[in-house]
Amino acid sequence: MFNITRRETSPESLNEKNWRGKDVAEALRIDFLDKCYLCESKEPLSFNIEHFDAHRGDEKKKYEWTNLFFACARCNNFKGVRANILDCTDPAIDTLRLIKHTPPTTPYSQSIVIEPMSQEPAVVETADLIRDIFNLDDTGNRMVAGAYLRKKVFRRYYELLRHINTYEDDYSLQQDKDLALEHIKNLMSKKHEYSAFLRWAVLESPELARLVEGFID
Repeated sequence: MFNITRRETSPESLNEKNWRGKDVAEALRIDFLDKCYLCESKEPLSFNIEHFDAHRGDEKKKYEWTNLFFACARCNNFKGVRANILDCTDPAIDTLRLIKHTPPTTPYSQSIVIEPMSQEPAVVETADLIRDIFNLDDTGNRMVAGAYLRKKVFRRYYELLRHINTYEDDYSLQQDKDLALEHIKNLMSKKHEYSAFLRWAVLESPELARLVEGFID
């Protein structure tokens, strides 16, 4: 999960009681860095303008800019009407460090470890939701989609591992080590797909974290 800086001015469509407007979708796409805020898949072909707090007919919640989130259709289905979820647009909440994302060790991993780093109910429930998104296989559709998703996470993680290996290899040229470190720093940005997994891989490595901590946004 990653923190979002939401623009303060709401799209014009919301003033006209239309939360499905093109300007709303485009504003959310940009503010959420082209990523589903739950699984972090980038440029989802099927996305929903999600009501973070289910409106249940409440007109204020239905058109409130701060209640609209960018989510892929699959994650929106998983979330449903769950209410006690971390708000990644709240600058007071460090969503990255509150939920540990452990990347899969192979592209064929049967599950991904997602752990709450506190027992605060919202943290625990959010971790449970993200764990279900990546692992739940109670239907054929969820089983196949989950396997695809875990494989995509591994591919991004492998990219990070390649650069770490070059940086750590005594046989690498110094110029290659320097370039590898620049790549690692770049991959710490939340703009990247599955950034929580990449950043936690580094946070779990104190020496490496010390070198790139200023790039973990």
